[in-house]
Amino acid sequence: MSSVLFFDPVCQQPYDTRTLAERASGGTESSLTRVADALGAYVMQHNRTVNEGRYRAPGRLQGVRSVVLNRDSRALPVVRELFPDARVYLWLHDQLRPGSKRARRLAATSALLREMGVTAVCVSDSQRRGVEAVLAGLGLSGQVRALTIYNPVDDALAPDATPVDADKLVFFSSPNKGLMFSLDAFGALRRAVPQLRLVVANPGYKADRASRRAGVEFLGALPQGRVHAEVRGALCTFFPNFAIPETFGLVFAESHALGTPVLTVDCGAALEVLGNPVEVLPLRPAYRAYESVVGALPAGLRRGPARLAASAGLFDQFVARITQWRAGARPHVGPDPRFRLATVAAHWRALLEP
Repeated sequence: MSSVLFFDPVCQQPYDTRTLAERASGGTESSLTRVADALGAYVMQHNRTVNEGRYRAPGRLQGVRSVVLNRDSRALPVVRELFPDARVYLWLHDQLRPGSKRARRLAATSALLREMGVTAVCVSDSQRRGVEAVLAGLGLSGQVRALTIYNPVDDALAPDATPVDADKLVFFSSPNKGLMFSLDAFGALRRAVPQLRLVVANPGYKADRASRRAGVEFLGALPQGRVHAEVRGALCTFFPNFAIPETFGLVFAESHALGTPVLTVDCGAALEVLGNPVEVLPLRPAYRAYESVVGALPAGLRRGPARLAASAGLFDQFVARITQWRAGARPHVGPDPRFRLATVAAHWRALLEP
């Protein structure tokens, strides 16, 4: 679909198909690359200076009929200037809640969203509900449509014969997504099961400043192939995060595709993507909503997520679940057809075709 262009105004550095194999990549960048490559679409990045095939520096491009703006609606004026006749879609990868910083950014461009007839593309139904609430608050319901298209998982990912190390847990995500709490929770696990190890890496766009802990191995920023190799042999992907609820959770979907279960909490899109309550521990009702965790609770608890989790009994639940899985009750998981690249690309193609 050479008439389609993905415009990224916020990436920290240019990326393309090769970088998925060569260096650490965030979930947004890898998702955009896979979808654009599957569609044969152009990709334009604000900080790219050299054109390489379909990956372009900012500038006018003939024949573009649809532009998918990545993440930040504040780039709408640039999109309109470069492609005045194109239909515009805003691909949102972040949680939006009324009154939040990102909601205020969207509000600053509400007139353009309405004028340009923008369609908002969300990555989960969970995220979409928040986006629709923000649009309603801006008076844009019925004028800016919101829909869901899941992020893609490489069709080649599948379980293999890698032996499972029952002592190994993995955490592969941005450190700001609950790493410090995950380390606290792992400490509780290790007091109950001293032989456990936690392997930690990140996608490279947030520095890992965590202090060293017993049983924890920090691998730094890894290309996705290296990450997948680590995940394959783990007892589970350990992701007890409710600091920043996942809008989709590519780490969840890819772990399943590799045959590795996930241990997380019911926050953001976790249950929607995993589909297995055995892997998703419930939070007490008062703590389920993200707004409660970061807004309505007393300041001491806002500053101390470990205290919050301990009061909810999460540490004990983590220990019980890991003990069960080590004893043979580990869930059997595999690729989810909802997230296959071929399926996701077909949804995008149906949306973008004239």
